[in-house]
Amino acid sequence: MTIIVADTTCGLPRELLKQRGIPLIPQVVMFGDQSYHDDNELDTAAFLQKLKASTALPKTAAPEPTLYYPIFQQAQEKGESVIVIAPTSKASGTLRSAEIAAQDFPQADIRIIDTLTIAGNLGSLVLMADQWAKEGADADTIVRRVNEMIPCERTYFLVATLEYLQKGGRIGGAKALVGELLQVKPILSICNGQVEPFEQQRTKKRAVARLIEIVKEQCPKSDDAYLCVMQADAEEEACELATSLKSEVGCAEIPIYELPPAIVTHAGPGALAVGFFI
Repeated sequence: MTIIVADTTCGLPRELLKQRGIPLIPQVVMFGDQSYHDDNELDTAAFLQKLKASTALPKTAAPEPTLYYPIFQQAQEKGESVIVIAPTSKASGTLRSAEIAAQDFPQADIRIIDTLTIAGNLGSLVLMADQWAKEGADADTIVRRVNEMIPCERTYFLVATLEYLQKGGRIGGAKALVGELLQVKPILSICNGQVEPFEQQRTKKRAVARLIEIVKEQCPKSDDAYLCVMQADAEEEACELATSLKSEVGCAEIPIYELPPAIVTHAGPGALAVGFFI
């Protein structure tokens, strides 16, 4: 038996993870001296209220290594394997936290994967790995398959402002865009684990239309593409985007994931994204 471990940066609904029996590790979000775990202490709606009322940007921190202990302890006692599907180490300390925790369980078979991605595509990798585990694949096979999928992931997104990425230190190669004309709307991507500029459009409407074109150009017309839409405080736009993509790409269902607080801290309200595998 192989246990797949997720964390809240995957953006999957907690109900889905609970239903599938996938352990969920929270991130830490801090407003001044107050810190919250973003699994059950602060959901996205409550976070957005605090964010809009706050005079200073919140900060994030990786989960404490001790949060992994119960999972690793149980696996060690039962002789089970554990695979932690971690967000990109270039934007999160989650992988390092899992590695530190694993050191205290030397007898356990613990694998930790740096997926070089985050949000929807990270969630898709979690679901893939969990499905393979439930079908009886061993840990070596699951790790190999996940590593084969990582180079195939594509994430493109829009933000209302680059301010959050810049101040949060997660802007990567997109820092070259800071100071551009306010009306320019950059399309950003996750490339090799960090935020990079993809191209620019003159308006938000054109940027969204371009997102649809990118999906049409690059995304396979298959359920194996795991096409998804992500949003933060942009539910109506996300629904419209998913509807457009269904007709353009021919997908019957496209899940819409709400970005969790730890990601919205850096992307900001109004973020809109697409993710898929080629």
